[in-house]
Order: sequence, then structure tokens, then C-alpha cells
Amino acid sequence: MANSFTCNIVSAEASIFSGSVEQVIASGLMGDLGILPGHTPLLTELQPGPIRVIMDGGREENFFVSGGFMEVQPDVVTILADAAARAGDLDEAAAEQARQDALKAFNEKSAELDYTRASAELAEAVAQLRTIQQLRKKAGKG
Repeated sequence: MANSFTCNIVSAEASIFSGSVEQVIASGLMGDLGILPGHTPLLTELQPGPIRVIMDGGREENFFVSGGFMEVQPDVVTILADAAARAGDLDEAAAEQARQDALKAFNEKSAELDYTRASAELAEAVAQLRTIQQLRKKAGKG
């Protein structure tokens, strides 16, 4: 058990994952973070993007979070996401449509455009597409 720790991924809607893992890789605001057993405690904000969970035995599971926070303690990592899903459950067509809609809103430059909201929607759609592409790449190698 010294080579593993507990990881919990929860969103406002549900608990997405809970289990014993060897490593967690998440997208922090300053770049990717790799968490191993016994990591120094920290609390960090997450940007929209993939979460990779390496299970005991080396099997990998991929998730998507739209943002949130990650708390790291020596024996447990908790990811509190605004919204989260298993990467395999993401809808590529819907993410691409959301990206196109956000870009269209920026290009129309309407006085009613909420740039902050449009920017957040664009970042989330691009992060979903990046997660899908990483999962597809991994499946192609495996």
C-alpha cells in the first residue's frame, strides 16, 4: 500500500471516481502536476482539461474536468470539479460545436457579448477536444 494512495474525483452532481491509485496527472494553472504517493500537501486550482489516473498495476483511466480544485494530502488526493466526466463519455461532436459557437460569438463582436463567459466556454470546449484527442492517441498506441 506504500506505493499507492486514494484518489477521489467529485463534481457538484456526483462522485465520478474513488479508488487506490499509483499516480494522478492533472492540469493546474501553471502546468501539469504529477502526484505520487507521499506528495507534499498542496491545494491548487485546476484549469479545464484531462485528469489521468494511473491505477495499481499500471492501468490508466482518463477523466475530464471543467475546472475546480485539487487537494493533495500524503494518503489521499481529492479533486473537486465544477463538472467532471469520464473521458470516454465525452461527445466530440458536441465539444466541436461548442468551440465553433464560442468562436462565432467572438467574431460577431456584439455589444451584448459576455467575453468572460464566451472565453470560458471556448476554453472548456478546447480542453474537452484535447482530452478526446489524448485518449484517441493512447488507444492507437495500445
